[in-house]
Amino acid sequence: MPFKIKRKQTDQVQVGDVKVGGNAPIAVQSMTNTDTRDVDKTIAQIKRLEQAGCEIIRAAVPDMAAAQAIAQIKKQIKIPLIVDIHFDYRLALASVRAGADGLRINPGNIGSAAKIKQVVNCADEHQIPIRIGVNAGSLEKDLLKKYGGVCAEGMVESALRHVQILRDLDFHAIKISIKASDVHRTLEAYRLLSAKTDLPLHVGVTEAGGLYPGTVKSSLGIGMLLAEGIGDTIRVSLTRDPAEEVRVAYEILRALDIRHHGPEIISCPTCGRCQIDLFSILEQVEAALMTHPVPLKIAIMGCVVNGPGEAREADIGVAGGDGLGILFRKGEVVKKFPEEKLVEVLLQEVKSFKFQVKNA
Repeated sequence: MPFKIKRKQTDQVQVGDVKVGGNAPIAVQSMTNTDTRDVDKTIAQIKRLEQAGCEIIRAAVPDMAAAQAIAQIKKQIKIPLIVDIHFDYRLALASVRAGADGLRINPGNIGSAAKIKQVVNCADEHQIPIRIGVNAGSLEKDLLKKYGGVCAEGMVESALRHVQILRDLDFHAIKISIKASDVHRTLEAYRLLSAKTDLPLHVGVTEAGGLYPGTVKSSLGIGMLLAEGIGDTIRVSLTRDPAEEVRVAYEILRALDIRHHGPEIISCPTCGRCQIDLFSILEQVEAALMTHPVPLKIAIMGCVVNGPGEAREADIGVAGGDGLGILFRKGEVVKKFPEEKLVEVLLQEVKSFKFQVKNA
């Protein structure tokens, strides 16, 4: 029997035109790393993220100039924009009035009850959700003292404390994230939280690191939670171009057979029989198809003898060696051509496949 994930049913909120929670698809998020005050650069990055499949974007708002830039940014992007606010409640008010689709705040650091109430009333008036974001590195002092340091229980208590602040103000369009930089604590925290609330959860491992450690930690942390049915939106945190975050996120979803976005590229790990520069070919194809939306399976193999058979389930593929390249579909050879045209022939076939799917 195939493995079937039983996803927890959570409450649903609306972020712009994206539904989060309930039966809605698990949404892929990222965060800009441009200076939000630089409107042109921020818009350009968000547009690239849109092409990569990002569905919700978050931007830091450290001062009033950044808050005022939100209005210009919103006019030129398609996906919902969440603003990340710390300490100054006035930045939240200005950002919401400028058109933000959601707030990410920690109510405990916004200030007095009166200031929190102003933020909540503004969000309610504009009908946007608030994400309570708890990070292991910023746990309240009383919780650190109570639990003797940072732990999953303290993180959960912090999150639910902040939820209650909003609910006491009769605000209920709430999401929660509760991230640590290590996998074990992240897993424990989300499991405890999921057992205590039906609010939608934004899942991720924070400050996960560069490409390799960040991908591994995010794949384990996010992947294990998703496999247990926990999580309504995800963000892979990498010290990289945020487009890489989106790419890794979709690979996690694909590996769990949750969502399929863009091509799945399989390739042999190479061995002594490989006579082509498979590394370079793979990199060229991956770069060319990063924003390709059609979920087909592509194989790039280093052996013209065994390649097609080993990649029999691929929709299309290429293999090369001894100066010869072959194109195959579902393991059957379609044509032969000079080896140096491997990338060109494959990309042309992908383009044709896209046309067939679109007009099927």
